[in-house]
Amino acid sequence: MLKETFTETINTGRLVLRKFESSDVESVFKNWASDPEVQLNYGEPVYSTSGEVKALLEKYISGYERANYYRWAVIEKQSGECIGQIAFFLVDTKNEFAEIEYCIGRAYQGKGYATEACKAVIRFGFETIGLHKVQICCRPKNIKSKSVIEKCGLTYEGTLRDYFKMPDGSFESRMYFSILRDEIK
Repeated sequence: MLKETFTETINTGRLVLRKFESSDVESVFKNWASDPEVQLNYGEPVYSTSGEVKALLEKYISGYERANYYRWAVIEKQSGECIGQIAFFLVDTKNEFAEIEYCIGRAYQGKGYATEACKAVIRFGFETIGLHKVQICCRPKNIKSKSVIEKCGLTYEGTLRDYFKMPDGSFESRMYFSILRDEIK
């Protein structure tokens, strides 16, 4: 049985994973939410104004009142910038698994931040929530994300073909990976 918990602050070597705050609007807008490439890979719309990002963050912030709602702002300790986000966007309490989604701003990619954040959230899922399984999916074209997932020790489970309809009307497959609690090192 899963422990009913809430989003907690997680510190890593270079990052603070914390709840979003209303003061994050400009950083979120500048670093990733307005970037078409980042948002396409993340599967989310591009935000054209700070006002749209403010509404998004208000939605995230209101979710923190609920148990089993887990969404973190990824804050680079050195700059204090919100460089991305990571979440258990799906938590299946009956089957004791959760799925992670994440994005990191383009200027911060290739520096190990996504891997660092994912490993910390995976540990949180197993140690704090009591999950049995954590899964992550990515688009087959998103080689960078696939690399992050593999560095985190997840095992490839399979590809769901034409699983996700893109904004242009085309369909994309999703590659699924997972790790079980007893596989964590």
